Amino acid sequence: MNALLVFPEFPDTFWSMKHALALAGKKATAPPLGLATVAAMLPDDWSLRLVDLNIEDLTDADIDWADAVLLSGMVIQRDAARRIIDRVKPKGVMTIAGGPLFTTEPEMFDDVDHLVLNEGEITLPRFLEDLANGEAKHLYTSDEFPDITESPVPRWDIVDDRAYTNRSIQYSRGCPHNCDFCSVTQLFGHRWRTKTPQQVMAELDAIYDSGWRGSINFVDDNLAGRPRILKEELLPALIEWRKGKDPLTFGTQIGIEIADDPELMAMMVKAGFDSVFIGIETVDEASLSECNKRQNQNRDLLEDIHRIQRSGLMVTGGFIVGFDHDEPTVFERMSDFIQQSGITTAMVGVLQAPAGTKLFERLRDEGRIAGEMSGDNVNGLTNVVTRMDPSTLRSGYRRLLRRIYSADQYYARIRTFMRNYRPPRRRPPRLRGWHIRAYFNALIKLGFARRDGWRYHGLLWWTLFRRPRAYPIAITLAIAGHHFQVLAEGLPEQ
Repeated sequence: MNALLVFPEFPDTFWSMKHALALAGKKATAPPLGLATVAAMLPDDWSLRLVDLNIEDLTDADIDWADAVLLSGMVIQRDAARRIIDRVKPKGVMTIAGGPLFTTEPEMFDDVDHLVLNEGEITLPRFLEDLANGEAKHLYTSDEFPDITESPVPRWDIVDDRAYTNRSIQYSRGCPHNCDFCSVTQLFGHRWRTKTPQQVMAELDAIYDSGWRGSINFVDDNLAGRPRILKEELLPALIEWRKGKDPLTFGTQIGIEIADDPELMAMMVKAGFDSVFIGIETVDEASLSECNKRQNQNRDLLEDIHRIQRSGLMVTGGFIVGFDHDEPTVFERMSDFIQQSGITTAMVGVLQAPAGTKLFERLRDEGRIAGEMSGDNVNGLTNVVTRMDPSTLRSGYRRLLRRIYSADQYYARIRTFMRNYRPPRRRPPRLRGWHIRAYFNALIKLGFARRDGWRYHGLLWWTLFRRPRAYPIAITLAIAGHHFQVLAEGLPEQ
């Protein structure tokens, strides 16, 4: 069986990092971890090819080679996935699909031959057994949550890592929290399930042995679902694994509660973590209560963020506007909070209701669902009939993005972050060719091609004299900011 694994392209959104990647000569941030894991679960006698449409084209020759095309993706990749299916079906090639997009919207893909949904450790073996017996069904689902200690090491050998800036790894699935807008618990449940430290080290060995020496992102939705286990099992193993190796750095997603645990933060930094994504969501207590974000309530969020930064971790933040309790003043208040926090990368989106979430069900009962969720976090559109006037919400949101990613605000925010940040004393990662390329391209694009290029030069000189150990981080943040600035500047006024 010739199996072609295809990953649909992402549109140009916040997380695509397209304009920053171009400065480094890269095409995407990370290869598709899900498909690499699925590849490891397929029969040994299958011939495999991976085509990531974020870095290369899908050719007719690719499709003609395949006996089966396997697709996975997220909601934001819906249109791209549809284009692939429409192209493959006329050729008579078997189509097999799974992952978050197809699991949450199976009714939209009746023309896919086989929908293998939910977590593949359960449904994929059932499908493969039926396929081998000539009895494959259209739909495979499961209400069970698998023991992921049985999950295999992803097949990184089918990935061309030259096009990417990061690699990905997963330690846990599930989240103990119950935020009503989040689809994580719908897909993976509340029970926090983990791989063994030995599994994670085996996956890291596979990545390291492939020659990778860059950043690795733990794609867990909440790495510290149970902090005690994290401190007693994974982090000690990571600290030991890194000894004697070229330095690699890690990033992850985690809850704001990390600010309450200095020991956990210190261990994460020692283990190689340098950045964390935290869902801040809103600065309004009523809106936090509305979305059941209890873990963020009754806290000094600004001081929490600064405490995390002082520990040696950079904070990336997620924010949402459009809650029922939001007033038109929310945009200015959120802008002020982001600026004071020093969160350089602030992902602000308009509230959307993913199918199957508690938010979706509540709004559906109220007659307030207006079509499909796009998953796009920069267009200002939503599938929610909001309490706030839609034009006020849309214009306020776009004004907010243009403000926080204007050159004066963004570069000032980098300095705010640098004043709080205490970079750990560790050997820096090995300098690669693409790092040098990015440095000189940024010097031209950000320092000379823009009218506000003096701000870039000012940041570099300020960092060199005030925070010299953080100099590479300043350049990295400026390059990332270029992507956000391009997106924000391209937004329409209304």
